[in-house]
Amino acid sequence: MSDSVITVTVKLFAIYQEVYGVNELVWEFQSGTPVQAVCDRLITQHPKLSKWREITRFGVNLQFVEPDTILQNGDEVVLIPPVNGG
Repeated sequence: MSDSVITVTVKLFAIYQEVYGVNELVWEFQSGTPVQAVCDRLITQHPKLSKWREITRFGVNLQFVEPDTILQNGDEVVLIPPVNGG
């Protein structure tokens, strides 16, 4: 496991955007971190988001990915909670 740090941009939508009050965050993670860790950090900072953990989908660079997908430096991460209406 490398100790290098990567930077990712986190795009927030729906409930995540409402809670944070912004539509984008820039966060650093250790290299080798899975995309699920982005959601974990959001929930650590705002525990009321925990009910969305199991139903949020992940996108990296405009592609849907599995929660264990490893982040790369410069990735754009999107957390997509269920959205009502349409």
